[in-house]
Amino acid sequence: MYYQAIAQCTQGMKNLLVWLDKAEQHAAAKKFDVAVLLSSRLAPDMLDFVYQVQSASDYVKGAVAWLSGRKPPKYEDDEKTIGEVRERIRKTIAFAQSVTQSEFADAATQRVSFSWAPGKVMVGPDYLLQMTIPSVYFHLCMAYAILRHNGVDVGKMDYLGPLALIDA
Repeated sequence: MYYQAIAQCTQGMKNLLVWLDKAEQHAAAKKFDVAVLLSSRLAPDMLDFVYQVQSASDYVKGAVAWLSGRKPPKYEDDEKTIGEVRERIRKTIAFAQSVTQSEFADAATQRVSFSWAPGKVMVGPDYLLQMTIPSVYFHLCMAYAILRHNGVDVGKMDYLGPLALIDA
């Protein structure tokens, strides 16, 4: 379950790369700097597109690390350009794909702590199902919605990415 769930979250990060291509195409066609999209948000009290990508990245790399008994790599959260955002996504994907299925063998017994909940932990299944999956998809949805709201031609199939369709 862990490996497959992380692989699906990682696919969401791969899908983000496609959305960035479409964002660049949109900005070029409309003759504006793509950085406008990177700093866009849906509401005044919401954090911007770059933050949404950083957060999705953090939840993916955090889950990969904590559930496989590692420490997550530290990223500086200083991305400002579309190239830097792409690089962060690629690093996250590479890290996630570097962990094998067998390395999640003890995921069910891993205990994950949080700076915002001192003295409390979550065990592997709860961490995956209650924290990781909802958080990754929340931030992916927000990033998608920001681009869509700004006219970028992304649709549901861009959000879903490749599907495992087989002949009936």
